[in-house]
Amino acid sequence: MTAQDVTRIPVRAERPYDVVVGHGLLGELRGLLGDDCRRVAVIAPSALSTTAEAVREDLVAEGLEAIALEVPDGEAAKTPEVAAFCWSILGQAGFTRTDAIVAIGGGSTTDLAGFVAATWLRGVRVVHIPTTVLGMVDAAVGGKTGINTEAGKNLVGSFHEPAGVLCDLTALETLPRNDLVAGLAESVKCGLVHDPAILDLVLADPDDAVRPDSARLREIIERSIRVKADVVSGDLRESLGGPLGRETLNYGHTLGHAIERVEDYRWRHGAAISVGMVYVAELARLAGRLDDASVDLHREVLGALGLPTTYAGGRWDRLLAAMRVDKKARGDMLRFVILDGVARPSLLEGPDPALLAAAYAEVAS
Repeated sequence: MTAQDVTRIPVRAERPYDVVVGHGLLGELRGLLGDDCRRVAVIAPSALSTTAEAVREDLVAEGLEAIALEVPDGEAAKTPEVAAFCWSILGQAGFTRTDAIVAIGGGSTTDLAGFVAATWLRGVRVVHIPTTVLGMVDAAVGGKTGINTEAGKNLVGSFHEPAGVLCDLTALETLPRNDLVAGLAESVKCGLVHDPAILDLVLADPDDAVRPDSARLREIIERSIRVKADVVSGDLRESLGGPLGRETLNYGHTLGHAIERVEDYRWRHGAAISVGMVYVAELARLAGRLDDASVDLHREVLGALGLPTTYAGGRWDRLLAAMRVDKKARGDMLRFVILDGVARPSLLEGPDPALLAAAYAEVAS
């Protein structure tokens, strides 16, 4: 492996760390765990149990005491019960503040493992090894952790920066195509909100953009990570708000999270966010903030990847109720990240209910 095979993207947070992109990155792991680390918990879903065991064995060979914790696949892992199971195992293993957690999997796994790391002894070291596009470009970067409750998605969580993120692109070669495509919704978001070159890369050759070993997909992933790293570096805890803060990365997520909840998380996150982005584009257009060509661009890019741009009609009341408990809401006022133009994010606060319903009519199938 040569130096140019590895890309290091710095996140300049309270505790700076790198997102490393390349192939064969496991050799980077031991150095991220810290010299004082003695015990490591490898948290991974059942589908990745073989990979988790291989990582555990490598850590044992390095002289560490390592255990593997198997958790459910997907959003089923992000529950209070699964988090409590992890805490119980850490307690039985005698985990101290100098010990560490390694998360292997997609966004749900890194969300859960990050939350467990943030809350055990008020914070232990965590290293993320995302194995999906979604995990690489979004969930594993930025220090947001969370679990779901009956009230909604990610309403219980904490900000907890990782010690490092290892994005081994080899993992994408066995990722189901639908999961790869769904993860690219977050890359399209980065393109719409901050880096339009991502959109150009997709439109120039959509088939190449979803080929796991293509240089195009790698560039899309690296550009997406750089967008998130830059935004997070300036606003780790989403405290700035407005068009310049981390909140802009929630573009499309208000309706997207509502769709996930109404569908009992049967929809992939990226698919729901894809519809959510078209929705807020229509909302911005109806509010006189976004031109028709930019709205059409949303559908063109997302459609080129095979992502959905419509959602079943007749569910507006349920979706609206779910949106009202969104983390971006303030009291009874809904707030949406919108665009005044491509790469010109802004906020729309307290839109008229009729406007909200009209925008939904534009995406309802």
